[in-house]
Amino acid sequence: MSIATEPPEEALASVVVVDYGLGNLRSVTRGLERAGAAVEITDDPDAFAAADGVVLPGVGAFREGVENAAPIREDLLAVAERDQPLFGICLGMQMLLTDSEEGTTDGESAVEGLDLIPGTNVRFAEGQKVPHMGWNELEVERDHPLVEGIDGEYAYFVHSYYAVPDDGFATVASTDYGREFPSIVANDAGNVFGTQFHPEKSGETGLRILRNFVEICSEQ
Repeated sequence: MSIATEPPEEALASVVVVDYGLGNLRSVTRGLERAGAAVEITDDPDAFAAADGVVLPGVGAFREGVENAAPIREDLLAVAERDQPLFGICLGMQMLLTDSEEGTTDGESAVEGLDLIPGTNVRFAEGQKVPHMGWNELEVERDHPLVEGIDGEYAYFVHSYYAVPDDGFATVASTDYGREFPSIVANDAGNVFGTQFHPEKSGETGLRILRNFVEICSEQ
């Protein structure tokens, strides 16, 4: 199924929002349209290939996300292989990693993420309020076009697990919640990246990040 929304008058780039049964698709779409993108909500791999960029949203558990996305797993990997921008949001960001503590439950084997950014997702420690919910500060750790004009700004989080990349260079921005954790990650090539927070719920800061993403897509 594919839903093409009404594009802005002068779209800067075409973006696919992946529909795999999880995620706040409408609010992500509205945010991207405000940022200047023509957006299609779909699970059609041909649409992935034709777009300037792909967004993998997500709300819920790691296992459910990975299993729901299983039919299009190879197509998502192909997006990265083609050097198209692939942007994971919240659970979508966690799915970019190799695995998660959340993906292992009693009596069930672990499920594997997309492994585009090697690492795992771990639960916040005992004693910390879970989920981490609300506004928190972004501290930029290194240059990446997604964080152009962003440092010391606040974004909106809702999560109980956080990413631990194998390579510290994968951390683009970090946030402090009892411990420092990566709030924005990216692969070495720079075309696969994700935010643990919800840019579509993060006011002007989130809109700036979405605009940066659309600009990245427009350069394809």
